[in-house]
Amino acid sequence: MDTESRLPGLALPAGGEGPGADSRLAAGALGTAQGPLLAAAEVLALDDEEDDLEVFSKDTSLTEVNSFSPSVPISPSSMINQYKFEDGPELRDLFITVDDPESHITAIETFITYRVVTKTTRGEFDSSEYEVRRRYQDFIWLKSKLEEAHPTLIIPPLPEKFIIRGMVERFSDEFIETRRKALHKFLNRIADHPTLSFNEDFKIFLTAQAWELSSHKKQGPGLLSRMGQTVRAVASSVRGAVKNRPEMFTEMNNYLETFSQKINLLDKIAHRIYKEERDYFSEMKEYGPIHTLWSASEEDIADALKGLAGCIERCCRATERRMAGLSEHLLPILHEYVLYSEILMGVLKRRDQIQGELDSKVDALGSKKPEKDVLSEEIGKLEDKVERANNALKADWDRWKQNMQWDMRSTFMNVAENNLRYYEEFGNILL
Repeated sequence: MDTESRLPGLALPAGGEGPGADSRLAAGALGTAQGPLLAAAEVLALDDEEDDLEVFSKDTSLTEVNSFSPSVPISPSSMINQYKFEDGPELRDLFITVDDPESHITAIETFITYRVVTKTTRGEFDSSEYEVRRRYQDFIWLKSKLEEAHPTLIIPPLPEKFIIRGMVERFSDEFIETRRKALHKFLNRIADHPTLSFNEDFKIFLTAQAWELSSHKKQGPGLLSRMGQTVRAVASSVRGAVKNRPEMFTEMNNYLETFSQKINLLDKIAHRIYKEERDYFSEMKEYGPIHTLWSASEEDIADALKGLAGCIERCCRATERRMAGLSEHLLPILHEYVLYSEILMGVLKRRDQIQGELDSKVDALGSKKPEKDVLSEEIGKLEDKVERANNALKADWDRWKQNMQWDMRSTFMNVAENNLRYYEEFGNILL
């Protein structure tokens, strides 16, 4: 696969030891397990030729960021433990847990609420611990408020209304647990953000009782304000390409187009592999009891048939564990970054809207001399706004890239480790 076809930025260090060696182990294990995932890993460019992808480093390699030492064991689990140690809780002052889903049935709807427990040492909070219950619609409100207050920051994605369509039933235990994990990650990504975590609406979300939150939500922008925002967005899109967009943001846009294509492809491949594994598991589950029943009518080979039935049963358990690893470690991460790609495109468009507004004022300055002073003042304010937007997006882009690189690395290492255990167990069963 040539360099242009790879996803830029997921560059993993190469060499005989260290994380680069583990990346080759991951790719090898994935290839052993399933060909499509190896191809997908190649699509994500698990090599050291480029260093410009996932947004959490300013042209800094993941090795430099996390400072992995070759002397430290570099299995997937040890790498993850070291990462957690370096970015450990001693550096944080805001801890959030989403748990205890609870079903509510009313005359007009059925919905789930989740307990949100917050522990903090921040002085702006009146207490060190809060416990509230929130439903999915409350999380949507929080995300919209964060986007409204910080249009050029990268707001983490929420799980979609229906997660993993076709794979789980709405309100099933699996669906609820998948959503709970995603909501937990959503809040903790915000809590770890140096700007978003200090947002006033975020604080209200974490601390207000249900009736207080409901009252606060009613204080949102009115209809005319929302119409004005829509009109400005449409007007900006009609104006076409931004004239003076810095090259950096053009490169970001090109990068995201490629990233979106590749991550969507990888997401589809992973779901196809999971479906094939599930179908294989369903077929194997039927064979064990069949051989057990068969042994009752074949005395001469009864022991052999029972042994085969036991072997199939153990293979079923091993396959089920591997499926659990895929559904827990691979599918959610890949789909999260599918959603991230959409969010980042929206952030870039909002930055361009601000830039476009500045460009239009600059054009008007030359044709409306009587209004020169007023336009000059507006241009000065817009220039400041554009600069703030650019700085915010650049910082968030670097942060996102670094996190993405880590997530992708740890995800594929987890899958590789899971596959190795699977085949070792299969070997023991056959022996």
